[in-house]
Amino acid sequence: MHDVMAGHVERGEVPGLVTLVNRRGEAHIEAIGVQASGRRDPMRRDTIFRIASMTKPIAAVAAMILVEECRLRLDEPVDRWLPELAGRKVLKRLDGPLDDTVPAKRPLSLRDLLTLRMGLGYVMDAASPYPILKAANERKLLLGPLRPQSLPAPDEWIRGVATLPLMYQPGERWMYDVGLDVLGVLIARAAGQPLEAFLRARLFDPLGMKDTGFSVPAAKIGRLATSYWTNPERGAVEVFDEARGGHWSRPPAFPAAASGLVSTVDDYLAFGRMLLNQGRHGRERILSRTSVETMTTDQLTPEQKAASGLVGGYFDSHGWGFGLSMVTRRDDVAGSVGQFGWDGGLGTSWRSDPHEDLVAILMTQRAWTSPSPPDVCRDFWTSTYQAIED
Repeated sequence: MHDVMAGHVERGEVPGLVTLVNRRGEAHIEAIGVQASGRRDPMRRDTIFRIASMTKPIAAVAAMILVEECRLRLDEPVDRWLPELAGRKVLKRLDGPLDDTVPAKRPLSLRDLLTLRMGLGYVMDAASPYPILKAANERKLLLGPLRPQSLPAPDEWIRGVATLPLMYQPGERWMYDVGLDVLGVLIARAAGQPLEAFLRARLFDPLGMKDTGFSVPAAKIGRLATSYWTNPERGAVEVFDEARGGHWSRPPAFPAAASGLVSTVDDYLAFGRMLLNQGRHGRERILSRTSVETMTTDQLTPEQKAASGLVGGYFDSHGWGFGLSMVTRRDDVAGSVGQFGWDGGLGTSWRSDPHEDLVAILMTQRAWTSPSPPDVCRDFWTSTYQAIED
């Protein structure tokens, strides 16, 4: 693994990376390269990364904590906590005008948000700028990689969502990824406290995730890697977000439950191992075994899979549970049936594998250029599984 991963750094594909493989309690962690191009700050085990959509599973666990406390229920309407989203309208056709709608057949539920079936999200095959996509972007939705400081506070943001019709009927289709940001607003209102405060009290502190949050305090900013992306307009690799003075250097108005967290490999290992241990962390129970099993069970029907997906054919061998995906049919050397996890589009990836008693995490600071994983990610997972010798 070292030789393969170091090759990606030496060829300049990523400035640096951190890998973690934890199997049966034995951990192998390696940091290679630098935190920022052109500088000497070495990548470290405790380097902080923007984990983007690896935030989603954390938000899903938070929601399930509230379900277990009987403050939320999976299939009840969310109207009580999100009255802005009551009485939804649905477009008659995706490319139609915003006022050409029909009433939603039913209210939105918590399950719709967790499974990304609220009927609003990215359209991967859009051949033209549909009116609904233009309107969504005007309301700070579906903008691509997150820039937290550009978003309004949760109440204003959810009012913007409420001005739009849904693209599809609730529960009809899997669509990335607005539902998880709506979930963040729901969690905060149901918990009666800001989202980050609830996550810290119920997840981060109990799990010892001391470097995970929606921003990086000044005392730790030297450990935040600079983020890079390929500018879609120029096709050149550029800085997406600096550490000092960047979007994650101060608390955002909107804590994005779909993609807003930063973390380290050790912090995320604690989260991934907790799920692998069926909700337990040491002597502390974060979730019940049954909640973890529900989260990691495929919630999509064959019809929904046929109409959905970030990458063509993805759902032929994968399913979607609550805020994460799982392997449903083995078609690759890198993943047992039942393996679950998710990736972050700014350059991170995580899986927990119950069959192998394994948690593995890759963190880089180079954003993906498409929904298909980059070579550095593919090679990490191949290297992880080829190392198993029993």
